[in-house]
Amino acid sequence: MFTGIITDIGRVVSIDRDQSGKRSEWGDTRIVVDSHYDCETIAIGASISHAGACMTVVEKEQTAQGCRYAFDVSDESLDKTTLKGWSIGQEMNLERAMTATDELGGHLVTGHVDQIGALLTREPLAGSLKLVFSAPPELMSMIAPKGSITIDGVSLTVNAADKVSFSVNIIPHTAEVTTLGQLQPGDKVNLEIDLIARYVARYLSQMKDKS
Repeated sequence: MFTGIITDIGRVVSIDRDQSGKRSEWGDTRIVVDSHYDCETIAIGASISHAGACMTVVEKEQTAQGCRYAFDVSDESLDKTTLKGWSIGQEMNLERAMTATDELGGHLVTGHVDQIGALLTREPLAGSLKLVFSAPPELMSMIAPKGSITIDGVSLTVNAADKVSFSVNIIPHTAEVTTLGQLQPGDKVNLEIDLIARYVARYLSQMKDKS
């Protein structure tokens, strides 16, 4: 589990696609990332959120800047997230898995991306930055004003929502310490809806099937 509070920005060092399919039963793509984390505090098998997608550390080495580590990505994850379009030098929001003593500054985030959205517009507004995103219709029904949403791993509050889009406002600090401030119209983002909304939608769907 995560909180949606970003603790570092990582950068892709290499992407290795194993065409033989022999690397792993679950994934044939290995991505290596540079971070400022201390390798001694990251265990092999640890979970780290990459732009909102939870990945498992399979290799690591200490560098002058911090920790360089690798994770394998399944084809399913590539299809459902923006990781499929990553290239060398790509920057992403990082968050390590929360512990029982961590402050829950954002909201409960699973690291399981629901769908890919896209930035429609960005507009300076009263000292902050208003970002408007599109989302698939099946997700829009679960996005509500004043509710929580995770965008590229960042916990945010929805300001407004209609049938095809929603908006958030980010303060200068968030724009500076995450990749959201770099987004331009047309850029794709990973979306994870609030856990409560997910289960309410599931419950209502089952009730509808029974009626």
